[in-house]
Amino acid sequence: MYKNKKVVVVMPAYNASATIKQTFQEIPQDLVDEIILCDDKSLDNTIEVARSIGIKHIIAHKENKGYGGNQKSLYNKAIELDADIIIMLHPDYQYTPKLIPSMVSIIGEDLFPVVLGSRILGKGALQGGMPVYKYIANRFLTFAQNVLVNQKLSEYHTGYRAFDKSVLASIPYNSNSDDFIFDNQLLSQIIYKDYDIAEISCPTKYFPEASSINFGRSVTYGLGVLKVSLMHFLQRIGIGSFKLYK
Repeated sequence: MYKNKKVVVVMPAYNASATIKQTFQEIPQDLVDEIILCDDKSLDNTIEVARSIGIKHIIAHKENKGYGGNQKSLYNKAIELDADIIIMLHPDYQYTPKLIPSMVSIIGEDLFPVVLGSRILGKGALQGGMPVYKYIANRFLTFAQNVLVNQKLSEYHTGYRAFDKSVLASIPYNSNSDDFIFDNQLLSQIIYKDYDIAEISCPTKYFPEASSINFGRSVTYGLGVLKVSLMHFLQRIGIGSFKLYK
């Protein structure tokens, strides 16, 4: 708990058996009340490892629903458990759990209702192993998104995020895509509703066991990001009307 606020960590997992234990061991157990893992029909023994290290809340998808579908299950369960502060942490150890106390305090002190762990703040992205083409794409997409959605974030593509419960309760995220674009849709919806967003610098770690989408899917994702941002722009200036922002 943090000032009587229930803290829940949600972990979207797919083939994470090699890294989940290391991730779990760095989660501050004295601060986090519940940990929820959703396995998106992994091909390895992610569920067995999760059980062996003591994760109590495990959701096992009977079929692969995608990254967005995984998050929907997690957020729905977190809300069901009456979470006040919800942190999404990937179990592939790409993002350090050691930032959880900082993210929780920002929300728990009512400074910001949303916190993003940015890999771009500072100069560590390329040094941490981010592929050059992903760094360039990240910079281009972020610039375009800031212009179109009228924001000023260092990046929109981090998978390390924390939310006050009121934010997720007000967003129709269950209607969003089940694919990777879910993250961008959710962030666009949050910005459209004028929630303030904090960013903290997050070390970048790329290694063989860390999850990453291939070049082809990255291109599809990038085009999807531009589409969402354009929709946001048209909705913001009153020309369009999209279900995403209802």
